[in-house]
Amino acid sequence: MMEIPVYLFTGFLEAGKTRFIQETLADSGFFKGKDRTLVLLFEEGEEELDPLGFASPDVFVEILDDKAKLNPDKLEALRRKHNANRVLAEYNGMWLLNDLFAALPQGWTVFQEMMFADASTIEVYNANMRNLVVDKLSTCELVVFNRCNADTDREALHKLVRGVSRRTDIIYENVDGTFAYDDIQDPLPFDVHKSEITIEDRDFALWYRDLADSMPQYNGKTVTFLGLVNKNDRLPKDGFVIGRQIMTCCADDITYSGLLCESGGSRVNTGDWVRLTAKITVKPCSLYGKTGPVLRLVSVEPAEAPAELVATFY
Repeated sequence: MMEIPVYLFTGFLEAGKTRFIQETLADSGFFKGKDRTLVLLFEEGEEELDPLGFASPDVFVEILDDKAKLNPDKLEALRRKHNANRVLAEYNGMWLLNDLFAALPQGWTVFQEMMFADASTIEVYNANMRNLVVDKLSTCELVVFNRCNADTDREALHKLVRGVSRRTDIIYENVDGTFAYDDIQDPLPFDVHKSEITIEDRDFALWYRDLADSMPQYNGKTVTFLGLVNKNDRLPKDGFVIGRQIMTCCADDITYSGLLCESGGSRVNTGDWVRLTAKITVKPCSLYGKTGPVLRLVSVEPAEAPAELVATFY
C-alpha cells in the first residue's frame, strides 16, 4: 500500500494558515519529480489560495467544510480523484483533531503538524475555548505566533505553549516579516540531574509529563512523591499503580495517570494516599504495552490526601 504523507496545518481563523500554504506551494523546492498534491481545506477563511501562484500545475484544491463528510472513504475518494501522492490539510480550528486522525484513510500518515496563531488574539481563544487550544497544541511540532510586535508578551505565549507541551518548538513572526526562535529558559521546579528527586505535590503533573517526554534522563533515578494507589487483576503479582488525577485543560479531560510499581503491593490498597520512594527503571512493560518507566519500591508510608486532589500544569 502506498504511504500518503500528510502535512497538517492547524489554528483558528485568520491565524495565517492559508498564507503559509500559499507560500509553500509557490516554492519550486517543495516539488520533486512527479509530486501530485491534494490540498484539503476544512474551512473557508477571508484569504483564498491563488492557483496562479503555485509552482506546479499538479496541485488540486478541495473544500470539505461539512464535518459529516469527514471520514476515510470521502478523503480517499478525493485523493484518488486527483491521483495525489501527498496531502496538505488546513484544518478547521473549531473541530477536534481526534476527529481528523480517526478519519485518515489507511496509509495516510501525518508527516508534519504545525499550528499558527495570531499573537494578538490567541490568549482570548485560550481564555474562552481552552479545550480547543489545548487540542491543537498537544500534538503539533511547531507553533508560529505571527503578527508579533514590540508590545507582544512573548513570555506569556511561551507559558501558554509550555502549559501543554515541553517538546513543541516556538517561532515568533513579526509584522515586518522577520522572525525569531523562542529562547526563553524554562527550568523545571525540580532538579532532574540529582540522583534522588523529590516531587512537590503541586508539581506532579509537570513531572509526570516530563518523565513521559524524557524517560532516559530518569532511568536509574530515585524519586519521592505523593500518589493515589490503584490495584487490579491485570497487574503483576505484588505490583500496584501509583499516580494522580491530572487535568490538562478542563474538568472534562481529567484522567488518572499512573506508573507501575513493582514489589510492595501487599502493603497498600486501592484508594490509599501514600508517600512513595522508588527507583525508576525504563524497560519494556506489558501494562504499558511498550517501553516505559517502572518503579521499584524503596519505601512507602501512609499520607494525607493533598489539598488539591487534581494535579494541574499551573
